[in-house]
Amino acid sequence: MAATPAPPQAPPKPTWAPRRVEPPFPWLRPTIRIRLTLLYGGMFLIAGILLLSIIYLLAAQAISTGNQPPFKIVGATDEIKVASADCPAVNNATGLTLTQFNSAISACIDHQRQVALDDLLSRSLLALLGLAVIAFAFGYAMAGRVLSPLGRITRTARAVAGSDLSRRIELDGPDDELKELADTFDEMLERLQRAFTAQQRFVGNASHELRTPLAINRTLLEVHLSDPNAPVELQQLGKTLLATNERSEQLVEGLLLLARSDNQIVERKPVDLAEVAEQAVDQVHAEAESKGVVIRGEQKPAVVQGNGVLLERIALNLVQNAVRYNVPEGGWVEVTTEVQHGHAVLVVTNTGPVVPAYEIDNLFEPFRRLRTERTGSDKGVGLGLSIVRSVARAHGGHIAAQPREGGGLVMRVTLPI
Repeated sequence: MAATPAPPQAPPKPTWAPRRVEPPFPWLRPTIRIRLTLLYGGMFLIAGILLLSIIYLLAAQAISTGNQPPFKIVGATDEIKVASADCPAVNNATGLTLTQFNSAISACIDHQRQVALDDLLSRSLLALLGLAVIAFAFGYAMAGRVLSPLGRITRTARAVAGSDLSRRIELDGPDDELKELADTFDEMLERLQRAFTAQQRFVGNASHELRTPLAINRTLLEVHLSDPNAPVELQQLGKTLLATNERSEQLVEGLLLLARSDNQIVERKPVDLAEVAEQAVDQVHAEAESKGVVIRGEQKPAVVQGNGVLLERIALNLVQNAVRYNVPEGGWVEVTTEVQHGHAVLVVTNTGPVVPAYEIDNLFEPFRRLRTERTGSDKGVGLGLSIVRSVARAHGGHIAAQPREGGGLVMRVTLPI
């Protein structure tokens, strides 16, 4: 049988290069450091000028010559008296010596000065409070304007987290720290896109190059086994080689599926987890009957946006593991689906051997099994739970496992709706 030629690969996309367009007036586009310096220095200068002006006006009002003095001289030319509403000590003072009179006048002036200073202090504090509120509001607005490129970088990073590696920031402006950061981030995205493209190309080529010889080997072995005149030893050897070849095919399929599911799912369609779970139960029903395992549970509708084939692989791998790693007699597997707190939940519970809590994380590693060797098991290739975790992450969900009291596991897959 001739090998099928590999499908032609699409030509690689041109690499991205940061734009280096020189502005017509570079001195009119200062760097972020100069802009922040001018912003903070200008705000401090403006606030100082305003505060100084307010204090000057308040001081001028306090010592204004247009105000009434704290005392006045009244009476006839031959009898002079001092009258003051603010200084009772000199108000119509009679019988005072010159020294006592001067002391009373000085005390009155000191009192008026203290009143003016207290009034100036209180008004200055109010002016400072008002300026502080204005400065904080103005600074908040200007900081948001200056730091807006960082918001653009953050939005691009979030878009990239949704598997859109074609997005670029392409930040305009002078060659400052933010422009350098944006260009570095764009270059990193370009390298990531090339790496993911190379990975997808490798997966496609490996899918062809590995499946074809295994399919040829399986066909040849089946042809030889179909010969009724073949010796018994040759038939036994052929069956052993066929089982080994089948295991290799499963390993290749598992590795390819694991590589494909590491990426985010771009094309999403409504998928009901209840239907996915029912199909998985139907496929494993015969194996469960042969092992004496009862499958039960209620599947309620739980629609998510995702890839139906990969979601079916989640349910199938979990149900298969629950059936294969079960007790010899009287075992059961419970498969339920429902919507909880805005998320679709698939829970697979089974009886089985006691699983220590410290072994839970190791079960999700490739080629790892509980207290078994890495290879040579007839229960699988050791990629089932790794594929489940990878597919769940690709759909924005997660899987959690916990030991069941009495033996077995409780696998809980949570996916966003």
